[in-house]
Amino acid sequence: MQPLDTTDLRLLLALAEDSTRTAVALAAVLGLSRNTVQARLAGLERKGAFLPFERRISTAALGYPLMAFVHVHVHQPSLARITEDLAGLPEVVEAHGLTGDADILLRVVAADAEDLFRINKQILAVEGVQRCDTNLAMGELIPLRAAPLLRRGAQLPQPPSSGSERREQAPATAKAGPA
Repeated sequence: MQPLDTTDLRLLLALAEDSTRTAVALAAVLGLSRNTVQARLAGLERKGAFLPFERRISTAALGYPLMAFVHVHVHQPSLARITEDLAGLPEVVEAHGLTGDADILLRVVAADAEDLFRINKQILAVEGVQRCDTNLAMGELIPLRAAPLLRRGAQLPQPPSSGSERREQAPATAKAGPA
């Protein structure tokens, strides 16, 4: 992907702050013409700057409030097939290849602890999976974010950090688990 210029970064930051803004509203906020904004948005789309909308859907809203990270240890020569088999499990919402002790890091979602136990058994049943270590997410402390990187790239000041806001949010997120 080609590096983004300051205008692209400012446009992405404006969208990160309010993704419902129209091209006209973005143009007004950024001091650009509507045509420039539309052309820039199309260019960002072509460059792959936008992730699929699916990434914004809350799995908790779908009935899967529990999230866990599973470190999977596998028989390396079977990694491609194992990955394909794991992708067939709907509750596996993300997977990454790792260095270190484990080979794969999965992010899985579950309806409750019993459901997570079922999912773990399915992961262990995949041929070539040697073992897995599961860590239950108790709460999201720092949500996935790009705004600080956009501000840095555009050389814009970072807003003051308020640790109390994050601490206040964490317990509400932690309550999303099973009752």
